[in-house]
Amino acid sequence: MAESARRTRGGGGAARRAARSAVSFETARYIERNIPNFEVLTEEALEIIEHNADTVLEEIGVNFPDNPDALALWREAGADVQGDRVRIPRGLARNLCATAPSTITQVARNRERDVVIGGKSLVLAPVYGPPFVRDAVGGRRYATMTDFEKFVKLGYMSKWLHHSGGTVCEPTDIPVNKRHLDMLRAHMTLSDKPFMGSVTEPSRAQDSVDMCGILFGKEFVQDNTVMTSLININSPMTFDDVMMGALKVYAENNQACIISPFIVGGAMAPVSVAGTLTQVLAETLAGIAYSQLVRPGAPVIMGAFVTSIDMNSGAPTFGTPEAAHITYGAGQLARRLNLPYRSAGSFNGSKLPDAQAAYESSNSLNMGLLSGVNFMLHACGWLEGGLVSSFEKFVMDADQLGTLHHLARGVEMDENAQAMDAIREVGPGGHYLGCAHTQNNFRDAFWKSDLLDYKPFETWSDEGERDTQTLATARVEKMLADYQQPALDPAIREALDAFVAERKAAEPDSFT
Repeated sequence: MAESARRTRGGGGAARRAARSAVSFETARYIERNIPNFEVLTEEALEIIEHNADTVLEEIGVNFPDNPDALALWREAGADVQGDRVRIPRGLARNLCATAPSTITQVARNRERDVVIGGKSLVLAPVYGPPFVRDAVGGRRYATMTDFEKFVKLGYMSKWLHHSGGTVCEPTDIPVNKRHLDMLRAHMTLSDKPFMGSVTEPSRAQDSVDMCGILFGKEFVQDNTVMTSLININSPMTFDDVMMGALKVYAENNQACIISPFIVGGAMAPVSVAGTLTQVLAETLAGIAYSQLVRPGAPVIMGAFVTSIDMNSGAPTFGTPEAAHITYGAGQLARRLNLPYRSAGSFNGSKLPDAQAAYESSNSLNMGLLSGVNFMLHACGWLEGGLVSSFEKFVMDADQLGTLHHLARGVEMDENAQAMDAIREVGPGGHYLGCAHTQNNFRDAFWKSDLLDYKPFETWSDEGERDTQTLATARVEKMLADYQQPALDPAIREALDAFVAERKAAEPDSFT
């Protein structure tokens, strides 16, 4: 079935007709920085953290529970394996990581939307994982598949968003063991941007690979990276068998994985920045090294998801200076390993898309740009510490991602940018509104929000004194009303539907 779909897609008349009739929305190319990274750690500090991370791996070790295959690979590589504990000789993990590629090209089904992850690039992807959704009409509620599909459509139509993401919300109305099939099909059919695979069980990772075989062709998938998936480490220093099983599937099939500690400082790592960075580096070294034991050259991204904690309530906090220091420092460590880097996002702990959400998200987004992040998950839609995907917050954040694009351009210094003709033309005491330089450049001289209100007070008042959330609600409605599905070869769509139906029929529903 998959091979038949691949042949039809490659040269059939239906494929050509679908391409001609495709509806395309403007999407900005992934960011390529023309500004320097902000580096918070000195050379001495970096060397201390690297030394201490190797000490952690060698003397304390990491756990690979319930995973005899992983333990066998580590033992063969020269690690000291006692029970589930793996102690890695100094330098071994770093040497293994050297086979991982420094940049990854993730292919989209619309090749104009391929993304490069690594180097000076920054790829923006939406929120991932919340079980709840919120909007101004329905309030906070458990997410459904209909909600999931709406987020995929919004992501497809968002100009500054480069990636469709993965679990943009958790559709709780679909059985746990089958929802990944519906989510993947939604990404594949409702958008033509790159997307993420399932990691909640190794067989679901294999389903993701198989569905990509239908969409792109089996051989193409083996030769190209068409998925990026999130593999979280159970900090401190535990690599559970489910996540490692999914990692193994993706590594064997040449698909990219973000290998990322999930750390709340003070609870899952030390309260100090240096101590947390030491643990982050030790965990990522061990995880990336394992991926290279599975398949040397497997594409991986070094991740760092780190928040601090409110010592009174125990709740995670976001947009804090400590998290910024760790994000900046982890970026330096990733660059020294010559690996792509994932971190940051529109992080906040607010219950609503309000001022707290805006302040904390702004801090988190800007630190991601300046720290050299290459793949930013959670770039839009995150609310309530990651428990909620918010429709209004999604479009508010997606609008503000445009500022990252413009900041990353840096300062142009060509003849037009120097504007000497304009300065001569206007002279002392004049104004620039009517001069030739302004007339020639005003359309794209400044970034402009598609959401925020810049109207005079009187106009704003006459239009109902709408705040940003109200404007965002209207924008969500308009984007969904304007949505048009990108064309897909009918044979591929039929093959995907048949695969999903077959896999769903193969086992009973489970909601646990």
